[in-house]
Amino acid sequence: MKVIITDDEVQIRKGLRMKVNWEEEGFQIAGEASNGVEALELLRSLDIDVVITDMRMPIMDGIEFAKRCQLEFPNVKVVVLSGYSDFEYVRGSLKEGVKDYLLKPVAPDELIEILTKIRKEIEVEKRNQAESARLQRLVHSQLQEVQEQFLLYLVKEEWLELGMVTERLRQLRLEELVNENTEVQFVTVEIRENTGNPNRLKELWLTFQMVCKEIAKGHFRTYSFYDPSYANMIHFILLLDSEKENSPVSLVKKLQRSVKELLNLETVIGIGNVTSGIANYKTGYISSLLAWSQSQLGSQSQVMDGSNVKKEVFEFSPDMERKLTNGIESVNYDAFKENIHILLGGDRNLSIMSFTFAANRVLFLLGSLARKYNIETIDFQNLMWKCQQSIWELNSHNKVIEYLLQLAKLIIEKVQMARFSNGKLIVASVQQYLDQHYASEISLSLLSELFHINSAHLSETFKNTVGQNFSDYLVQLRLEKARDFLKDRQLKIIDVANLAGFSNSGYFSTVFKKYFGQTPVEFRNSIDS
Repeated sequence: MKVIITDDEVQIRKGLRMKVNWEEEGFQIAGEASNGVEALELLRSLDIDVVITDMRMPIMDGIEFAKRCQLEFPNVKVVVLSGYSDFEYVRGSLKEGVKDYLLKPVAPDELIEILTKIRKEIEVEKRNQAESARLQRLVHSQLQEVQEQFLLYLVKEEWLELGMVTERLRQLRLEELVNENTEVQFVTVEIRENTGNPNRLKELWLTFQMVCKEIAKGHFRTYSFYDPSYANMIHFILLLDSEKENSPVSLVKKLQRSVKELLNLETVIGIGNVTSGIANYKTGYISSLLAWSQSQLGSQSQVMDGSNVKKEVFEFSPDMERKLTNGIESVNYDAFKENIHILLGGDRNLSIMSFTFAANRVLFLLGSLARKYNIETIDFQNLMWKCQQSIWELNSHNKVIEYLLQLAKLIIEKVQMARFSNGKLIVASVQQYLDQHYASEISLSLLSELFHINSAHLSETFKNTVGQNFSDYLVQLRLEKARDFLKDRQLKIIDVANLAGFSNSGYFSTVFKKYFGQTPVEFRNSIDS
């Protein structure tokens, strides 16, 4: 572990070097500085674990250095040396980046005691970081990550062509989801803390993800995915067989038992309604969230079964979805508002469950349109969260409608701005769409329909803004994605080609070599060398 000694007096720096046998204590003195500014410069060029600094120095003193260090280098441990008169001040600064302090003159045994304590802390932190990195690798193989992203897309986003969706499912080895007659159920699982330490949820999140993936992998015809909109939750898609033997009951029992035994956490589980056909996945997903939302507050484990709710509750016609989308994209706020009141207004006498479902479908639609037009501001996200909370709490129908209309107005303003931005904002949205759907059969005519812009104008604007024509940009994007897939050695070259959107592996290899100067096989071999 590397140390910097910082003091404006050379003799004190020399004295500290001689106080202890640094190598024997597991440390190496990597440099010296005469003030805080010099120490920060060293930290920017060296990989340092510990800084021992004097309290009083010119230009930048020890306390100011510790504050700056905490901001720029939060993992570096700072030990401050102080005289007796500064003792209380230094001790009060322990929350401001100072790890520990030593009184002058420094006694060797006290220095050794602090170094030993810090060394043990750093060793634990590095072990935890290594374990976290290992879990991250386990949790996210390249194929699994893309599968999860697409499952989330199925249940949250708008999609134009069913053929594109089914083809992508086949590319991702999710063929069994394509069958329109296959019945599925969604299961939502939230972890809750039962020891009074809320940080445990964050600490155990990756482990929880890995446990869920392992359970899904071992459970017949079951997939899991994560939705960033809902903290501390993983969602499952369970494909039912004709005899209903593959029911959620065994999955739920295994989840509860594993999470309790391995993580000592409680689980709150929502079981959704049975549905069939990928066009109805949004309904199935929201039904599991609705079931979960009926749970009680507190840390006790609960299972909320919403599978017996009548199908009439989950009514949201494609025609209404189209009208609401057109209201946004045609910049017609009044039309959107009128249809919201038709859907959610008091004249329909909706049950609480029906209102909650319909409001969630509208919120999903607005979220999809916001991502389409790249509206990711903090204010917008906060308003989305307030709307979601208002839907779950359901203190006021009017409040929910008000939030939905506010969100719609913000999106309409962004759409209007995009139409009058010389095409630059539209091109940015197109690039974001391509980044998500690079493997699909994408044409300029499809994009022009999706973003309500003339295809010839889009082609010209795209080239002027990006510096490449559309087809060259898409090929380059696919090649960059393919390079990431090649890092996963479980994937064959033909699998990588399909996942990246190349229907012919021979053509893929030729284009890859032309672009990167190596064949896919040569690139994969070069990773390890």
